[in-house]
Amino acid sequence: MIAPMELPLVVFTVLAQASVGIVVMSLALAQAGESPGGTARRQWRLAAVLLGVGLLASLAHLGHPLGAPMAIKHLSTAWLSREVLSSGALLGLIAVGVLTMREGLNHGLGWLAALVGLGALFAMGMTYSPPALPAVNNVLPFVFFTLTAAILGAAFGSMLVSREQERLLARVLASALLVALVVYLVVPCVWLSGGTVTELTGKAWIASPLYWARIVFGLGLPLAVVWRKGAVPTWLPVLLLLGELAGRLVFFGETMHAAANMGGLY
Repeated sequence: MIAPMELPLVVFTVLAQASVGIVVMSLALAQAGESPGGTARRQWRLAAVLLGVGLLASLAHLGHPLGAPMAIKHLSTAWLSREVLSSGALLGLIAVGVLTMREGLNHGLGWLAALVGLGALFAMGMTYSPPALPAVNNVLPFVFFTLTAAILGAAFGSMLVSREQERLLARVLASALLVALVVYLVVPCVWLSGGTVTELTGKAWIASPLYWARIVFGLGLPLAVVWRKGAVPTWLPVLLLLGELAGRLVFFGETMHAAANMGGLY
């Protein structure tokens, strides 16, 4: 089960990744010539709110929230410090965009924010892939987090666009959901053939009702809805957000620590 102190990390990582996804999707629409008027500004406002709430939630993970600025003091050695810095920098860039956008997205600012956001995703992936968690001491956290960004970015971004733009984002969302469904079904099965702790992680994920609820209601059902309608119903982003939160609870709560194997050493 997940420790209470990890709940803020669940909220922070999911909301921050949703924010990155929205920024990237807004840039993609602008590059395709599909972002007229205030569309990008509305999307970036939502991205700012989500990231701001996520960063506030992350403070609850700290024993002394007022000491949060000290989290960036180890940039040369700690991926956590880089995660904090890149997330804060992204919020700053989004704020600049919201304040300065008039006739659409500034492509230079859009590219800079997207690159900083992808850097934040990479830093998160490195932060949450420690050697003490053998099953995810690899590229998988980055893959998981990128899929969350794609799913929530396309879903929430579609709430603020025209019908034509919504159809484009619906295709992106359907592709991301399909890839995520395959990844999340295959990975735990692959873990079953790994080392002891990795195998325990696979078994814990597969035995988790939350894992299967996320598979069915957070990936499978939304995929069927988007595939059939070719659009994103207004209620679907909320269901997808709940699904990603459930998936992150499984990630933090059911991924076995190397200490789980200590009893088998003697």
